[in-house]
Amino acid sequence: MGKGYGSRGRGRDPRELLRKRILRGLKAEARPLFMREIIRVAGLHGEEKHLAKELVEELVSKGDLVHLKGNRFGLCSLMPLVSGHITIHPDGFGFVRPDKGDGPDIFIPRRGLKGAIHGDKVLVRVEKRRRKGPEGSVVRIVERSLDCVVGIFSSSKRFSVVIPEDERLLFEVIIPKRFTMGARTGQAVVASIDSFPERAMNPEGRIIEVLGDPDDISVQTSIVIEKQRLPHHFSKQTEEQTAGLPTKIRLGDLKGRKDIRDLPLVTIDGEQARDFDDAVFVKKTRSGYILTVAIADVSHYVTGGTPIDDDAMARGTSVYFPSAVIPMLPEVLSNGLCSLVPDQDRLAMCARITYDLKGQLKRTTFFKAVMRNHRRFTYTEVKKILVDRDPELVEREKGWLQHLEWMKELALLLHKERSERGSIDFDLPEPQVIIGLTGDLEEIVRRERNVAHQIIEEFMIAANEAVAAYLEDRQIPTLYRVHDLPDPDKVEDFVKFAATLGINLSVPKRVDARWFQKVLSMVEGKPHEYVVNTMLLRTMKQAVYAPENIGHFGLASPKYLHFTSPIRRYPDLIVHRILKGNLRGVRKRPVYTFEQLKSLGEHCSARERVAMEAEREVLDRLKARFMADRIGEEFDGVISGVTGFGFFVELKEMFIDGAVRLVDMADDYYELDQAGQRLVGKRRGKVYRIGQEVRIRVKDVSVARRHITFELVEEGAAGSPGGSGHNRKRRG
Repeated sequence: MGKGYGSRGRGRDPRELLRKRILRGLKAEARPLFMREIIRVAGLHGEEKHLAKELVEELVSKGDLVHLKGNRFGLCSLMPLVSGHITIHPDGFGFVRPDKGDGPDIFIPRRGLKGAIHGDKVLVRVEKRRRKGPEGSVVRIVERSLDCVVGIFSSSKRFSVVIPEDERLLFEVIIPKRFTMGARTGQAVVASIDSFPERAMNPEGRIIEVLGDPDDISVQTSIVIEKQRLPHHFSKQTEEQTAGLPTKIRLGDLKGRKDIRDLPLVTIDGEQARDFDDAVFVKKTRSGYILTVAIADVSHYVTGGTPIDDDAMARGTSVYFPSAVIPMLPEVLSNGLCSLVPDQDRLAMCARITYDLKGQLKRTTFFKAVMRNHRRFTYTEVKKILVDRDPELVEREKGWLQHLEWMKELALLLHKERSERGSIDFDLPEPQVIIGLTGDLEEIVRRERNVAHQIIEEFMIAANEAVAAYLEDRQIPTLYRVHDLPDPDKVEDFVKFAATLGINLSVPKRVDARWFQKVLSMVEGKPHEYVVNTMLLRTMKQAVYAPENIGHFGLASPKYLHFTSPIRRYPDLIVHRILKGNLRGVRKRPVYTFEQLKSLGEHCSARERVAMEAEREVLDRLKARFMADRIGEEFDGVISGVTGFGFFVELKEMFIDGAVRLVDMADDYYELDQAGQRLVGKRRGKVYRIGQEVRIRVKDVSVARRHITFELVEEGAAGSPGGSGHNRKRRG
């Protein structure tokens, strides 16, 4: 066995030791080397020599080495070269974010792209330093970002092309006549790319799927699915495994489970929901409340390393569109065997949480169970019963009235306790797309939020916190949902902005959730509530999944994770496996190692971001198509953002926004006051700021680029509030 596998490598990764020897050898030589020279200077012997090529390729992929012309390899740290992925702007230039270090992005002018396309991994040479940062050009395309593209097919007598939907792809795919699959001009298609010519910008390819008419909502959804490369076909192995699943609970499944089928658990969800993760029940006693949260036991059917698990992990999350869903799990599981549908026995993981009469936590227990959903309620039904006191519905559901009242009581107590510890509730709207019976888009409105949503939110948060506390108190490695502190510089910028609204704040010595909560309470019901909510939210970081528990800032929760949605979120499935494996005490061997959890957390966080981007893009596409038929119509709106080229307006009647451009404002020259988030007229001093009401007219809509352009008709009172809507929240 070679040297790298001997005593020097004991307890360490031998491949990593070999990589370090290769890097040291290249550094000592201080020049690019052939492979045979690398083997010599690194002192590789025996089996190590056979690994050399593989290890060098890994170092090239990581950006430590560059493969130069003449088949030599150079050390990037000794050359003015940077490895990274390129982001292309629709106007033709790009930026490369370095793979190594925290250096600034490198600007790449159009002439420096050298055939690189959006998303490619590239090697760039830094050629000069600008005031705004370094500038360079692409030396080598290390790895192409895509092998297929979604776009619009166009055919002529001479040739056919696919024009990419992604405006950052600055080329057209040439399609030979024999490879068009019968596509017609104007249809959306998916084209594979067979070759990228070294000199010409336009690659050649073939049509592999005809999606159809881009004006169709389902086709727009398919375009985004293909563009974002969302996995949406289950593997053959998964289909085979799914076919072998039972159709109902078997006798052996009940072993070791508590039978709570007589407990009157219910689900509360939206009208269109089909995958039911959670069911709840509250019992009030003389000393307090007992909350039972039953969550679908997905881990019983989806075990690690199986084809279903592999596909679920690749997706990371279900993705929800107005007219379709990409489920994380096959529908046999997500809508069938795992879904807590009414009047069917189901396997569940349960949290039973006991509170006193003031809503203070007393104790928690967890157990595997077999349960039954006794009633499916919708949010609307619960609101009509508890808030509207609809006589007909109250009479029909009188057997459930006391149960629902207890749920409401406990939820309000939990919300009060959460608020007192500093949990932040932003009052920002969420869209609801209304699709008619014919499949056409009818409206995009603000989704209603009521006490029924609050009941489920509070119970899910309580269950998530209970599981997190159980695992952390026992020092069991798990995957937390963490939310870091806001950037202090952004908080300071917000304080300066608030001063322009007449809100006197001091920059907190220590940023905590209570300070945020205090600011929100100061503006509640005031004219500038909308703008403060919007700007304060922009100071916040994004929540992610990680094995290191740093707490959840927004919820002011020291211990938090995701447990309540294993049908649609892979992190919840991970937590179920960990909890189930530790119900009888601490295992000697963790279900997942720290390194595994770290890798899974990064992956799930990335998949969540992709899903959110896809959902947002579909909504933007539908907005543009909806407004294309309303050019010339007038609406009331609220300024939601200010930039150097104008400002954005969110309509009050509909959850739609567009831009008013300075070039269309002929009454004055306007300058951007970045700190005050406003535009100020040079001559007349007229001000346009975030939160100000305006009257606009729809001037133009670019469906292809999803741009909606407004023009001013008249402005309302400065600082008037926008529509309040409701919080964008998911369960837990």
